[in-house]
Amino acid sequence: MPKAKLALATNLRERRLAISPTQAGLIKRSDLALATLRKFELTDSVSVGHFFSLMLVVGGLEEVIAASGVKAPEFASIDDVLADTVPPKRKRGSRS
Repeated sequence: MPKAKLALATNLRERRLAISPTQAGLIKRSDLALATLRKFELTDSVSVGHFFSLMLVVGGLEEVIAASGVKAPEFASIDDVLADTVPPKRKRGSRS
């Protein structure tokens, strides 16, 4: 997990440098405190909401959302389809 958090912080910093060389430029557009951005870039510690705010400004929020989605299984042949044992998706709600 720490490697993933560090990778996210590094990637965000690289995106920031590609569009705006200063941290001040990013915080003006993201409505976050400078200390929050510095803390994230140095210690990879930030809330999910702040991370999303930063990604919205530097670009890539759509990619993060898409990467967190559930992917349907891909089948190479009809035998794979017949052998698939994925349980059906549970339905939520009350009985009537």
